[in-house]
Amino acid sequence: MAAAVRRPNHVLRFTLQSSMSPGVGGSGSTCCCCPLGAKRYLLTDNVVKLKEFQHKKVVIANHLPGTKATYLRNMKEKLAQNKLILKDELKTLLHLCDTRDDVELAKNVIYRYHTENRNVTLGEYKFGPLFMRLCYELDLEESALELIKDQHLRGFFSDTTSFNILMDMLFMKGKYTSALEVLIEMKNQDVKFNKETYVLAFAICYKLNSPESLKICTTLREEALIKGEVLSRRASCFAVALALNQNQVAKAISIFSQIMKPESIICTNLNILIHIQSNMLKTLIKILKDAADGNLSKFVKRQEFSEEVLAKARKKVKDVPALLAKFDEIYGKLHINGQVTTCTLDTLLCHTPGDRKSHMVLLNKRTVSHRTFQPLNQSLWAE
Repeated sequence: MAAAVRRPNHVLRFTLQSSMSPGVGGSGSTCCCCPLGAKRYLLTDNVVKLKEFQHKKVVIANHLPGTKATYLRNMKEKLAQNKLILKDELKTLLHLCDTRDDVELAKNVIYRYHTENRNVTLGEYKFGPLFMRLCYELDLEESALELIKDQHLRGFFSDTTSFNILMDMLFMKGKYTSALEVLIEMKNQDVKFNKETYVLAFAICYKLNSPESLKICTTLREEALIKGEVLSRRASCFAVALALNQNQVAKAISIFSQIMKPESIICTNLNILIHIQSNMLKTLIKILKDAADGNLSKFVKRQEFSEEVLAKARKKVKDVPALLAKFDEIYGKLHINGQVTTCTLDTLLCHTPGDRKSHMVLLNKRTVSHRTFQPLNQSLWAE
């Protein structure tokens, strides 16, 4: 069992020593499906909690007894005089940081605090996610990477969320090799993986797009299944896409067959690519025809296909005149039906859906005034 655990670490280290494909993450830092070409990220807001963190910063700054400058000066004096750093002092400091210089002070305080409290873990407050959110806000992913790898801080970042936020930060910046380093560190520190970790891990491997990254993805996936972990559809889609990119069609088919409810737009397009690379052209044409001809209610969402994927399908059938004629006819119908998107498969994979939680919050907002007991739409002017 120990050998099984060490095996992924060995493969992960080997990947870092291997030459990665140049420019893998260079294009694709924006998403055409997102408004204004927003930056890509993989974690939803209810995990990163950046807005919540920023709101807390405002609250703490407004309730500070003195000025921010005075508070920072007092913290510097405590460091110089080797005085004990309290939990609430560090918490407040991390919420007051607005610049790189502030974060440098915070880092020194973190080292002192951890030295004083490294043996106190049970029930202790987790500062790791707080520091990562600060680095996320200020674009300081290198500082975050430096600290999470520092052996002197071993145990300070003992939670899954810290590693996930940092990997997400690095993924967003296209720094996939550094993100892989975080994954290795997470494995080495025996920090538990959760469903978001697997999405991040497989996405990083997909972006690196090398034989070694496919080995890592396969090893982590097998290990997860042995442990009885349930991998999300999103994680599995990244694994399928990576296998296809590495021309491992049998592996892609095997992973795809285990996806529960493969009705998403990503699964639809991955299925087309599997048929293209498997030379199952007649079945490919049938799938597209059924999607175009389906007599669905206007309330039922039709299958959508990426223009990029359809272009690959056409290229595959162009040497078979009978199939090409059918394909062009179906392609025309798909366009008329509005079933073709300009988003590439890569864009669809990396686009993060909105939080379900935020929608539930909106649904649960009060609809009756606490003062007049009238519906809010009638009492807004009164309030």
